[in-house]
Amino acid sequence: MNSREIVIRTLTFSGPERLAASFPAPYWHDFLNVSYRLPEYEPEWRSVGPERQEYVDEWGNTWARLDRTSKGEIARGALDSWDALDQLVLPDLANPLNYVSVSEACRRNAGDRFVIGGLPGFPFNIARKLRRLDQFLMDVLLEPEPVSELLRRIEALLHEMIIAYAQSGVDAVMFPEDWGTQLALMVSPPLWRRMFKPAYVALCDTAHQHGIRVFMHSCGKITSIIPDLIESGIDLLQFDQPRLHGIDLLAQFKGRVTFWCPVDIQKTLQSGDADAIAQEACELIDQLGGPAGGFVGGYYSDNVAIGLDPHWQDIACQAFMRHGNYQERKDLGQ
Repeated sequence: MNSREIVIRTLTFSGPERLAASFPAPYWHDFLNVSYRLPEYEPEWRSVGPERQEYVDEWGNTWARLDRTSKGEIARGALDSWDALDQLVLPDLANPLNYVSVSEACRRNAGDRFVIGGLPGFPFNIARKLRRLDQFLMDVLLEPEPVSELLRRIEALLHEMIIAYAQSGVDAVMFPEDWGTQLALMVSPPLWRRMFKPAYVALCDTAHQHGIRVFMHSCGKITSIIPDLIESGIDLLQFDQPRLHGIDLLAQFKGRVTFWCPVDIQKTLQSGDADAIAQEACELIDQLGGPAGGFVGGYYSDNVAIGLDPHWQDIACQAFMRHGNYQERKDLGQ
């Protein structure tokens, strides 16, 4: 099996010969990540003070940071007043010219790795930046009509982007949408189901109708809507903190959705306990996937941001690979 087939068998629970994974060299890596490109736009940080830097993204949002390593956060949203909603122009992200490099990358890949096209989010992740997160969370309660109109317009753009990606040859689209705090969903589950779930259903339907899958990254404790995400058509959930949900609880969804996780980045990796790290890697494989498929071994890409010595992720990768060699385990009668 090549990497693409291993991932497909993992997603379809049809027996990959080994664990699908996104580890750095020299470990297993089965994915190729691609993204649309805006020919006329190039983000550039500029200094606006002794320590502060800012840049304006393609949506018109101003980002700021106080160091030169972080991704920053929204300082000013492009939609600072609902009175400006009618004049808001969304970027032309679905233009076929933006996907020329995606098509070329897919051709060069020639079906070897599983190709993921990056989306900027689903409607919430984009809208909350246009308004700033704190303001938008108030808006969903106080201004439901303009919120719904903004979400509708963003959703229409995302449908076009998904189709453009599918026509370019990707195997899946993936979006980030951090819905949780460390304790719970940022809105009530009933409100989420009423205001946001319909777009999930419609966007997943568009992807599936065009032959590609949908992957979602989300930080925080979004446990309460996992059944809704599965029902909506999400094919894979990427969690960096599986212990925040509880591995036993996630195991209840085994065989219904694929999980993609590193060893927990806030608890286990930070422990400096090699045995605990290796044990959790094996536990994630066995509880969430195993030889039938359903689990992808992950690697948190920014060790510096979480203050982690890469040595501990190396231990996790080695344990994932040992326990995730399903064919060898079968040959040994394990």
